Amino acid sequence: MSTTLAEHPVLERARVEAEADHLPYAGGVPPQAAWELVQAGQAVLVDVRSGEERKFVGHVPGSVHVAWATGTALTRNPRFVRELEAKVGKDDVVLLLCRSGKRSALAAEAAAKAGFQHAFNVLEGFEGEINAAQQRGSADGWRFRGLPWVQD
Repeated sequence: MSTTLAEHPVLERARVEAEADHLPYAGGVPPQAAWELVQAGQAVLVDVRSGEERKFVGHVPGSVHVAWATGTALTRNPRFVRELEAKVGKDDVVLLLCRSGKRSALAAEAAAKAGFQHAFNVLEGFEGEINAAQQRGSADGWRFRGLPWVQD
């Protein structure tokens, strides 16, 4: 699955924007582009939410699960990098997804520091940002965009 960025204009653009913003990882990718890359076999989607979030909120079919944090208190997973290394290659294009895009940005940073050259954050996350009514999913996010997901 290893591939070069030159083959992917979306990833190339994300990397340029990440460099301009001084991000410590490869960049951010919109949900629709992330799904297209996964469907084309050009990237691995890694869900970094907790197991509880995946079970009760839903998840993307075929995504790899490596929790950035665990439990309802979201305690940081000290084995995150080791678990990620066991499931995806360091040369693969890795698209990291969380609830809103914040934890997955931290996970992308940790992955990049561990040698993953193509660790990207999926912008907006699975549920999107919280709105004025303290609810998610009304303006952005994977589910809001109508992308595939299932619930156990």
